[in-house]
Amino acid sequence: MDVVIGRVVKEHGIRGEVAVESHTDSPQLRFATGVVLTARARDDSAVTLTVDSVRPHDTRLLVRFAEIPDRDAAAGLRGATLRLDTAELEDPADPDEFHDHQLRRLEVRLSDGTVVGTVTDVTHTPAGELLVLDTGGEEAVLVPFVRQIVTEVDLDRARVMIDPPEGLFDGE
Repeated sequence: MDVVIGRVVKEHGIRGEVAVESHTDSPQLRFATGVVLTARARDDSAVTLTVDSVRPHDTRLLVRFAEIPDRDAAAGLRGATLRLDTAELEDPADPDEFHDHQLRRLEVRLSDGTVVGTVTDVTHTPAGELLVLDTGGEEAVLVPFVRQIVTEVDLDRARVMIDPPEGLFDGE
C-alpha cells in the first residue's frame, strides 16, 4: 500500500528539477536525499525515482531526481502523484497521532456503540484535521479530529469512537 506525499506541478529550469506541492507533514523526511518514491502519472503508469536534491521555493519544493536528467524528462512528470510505500513510514512517537492511511476505512461509532459511518479521508486545514465520514447520505460528514469529539481511535479493532456535538449529523 502506498500514500501520496506530493504532486508534481511543473518542471523548473533546465536541469530536471520539478516543482512539487507537498502533501505531507514531514517534507524534510519524505523528500530527503536518497528517498525512493513512486511517481504515478494520470494514465496510471508508474516510475521509481530517487530524490537527488530538494530545496524550498515559495510554498513548494524544488526536487531533482537522479533518474531525471533534463527539462524534457521532467516535463513528463507534470501532474504525477509522488507516493511512498506505507511500510517505509515510522509509527508516530505520540500515541495520539496517526498517519492518514491508518484512519481510512475505520468504522465510526457513537459512545453507545451505534455505527454511524466509515472514515474515507482526513482533511488538513489551518484550523486542524477533519475526519471525512461516509454515513450513507448524499454528502460526507466532516468531524473535527479533536479529543472532545473523537474519544478513541482503536487501530486493532478498526474503529473510531466519537461523542459528537448536537447537530453534527443534521443535514445529511
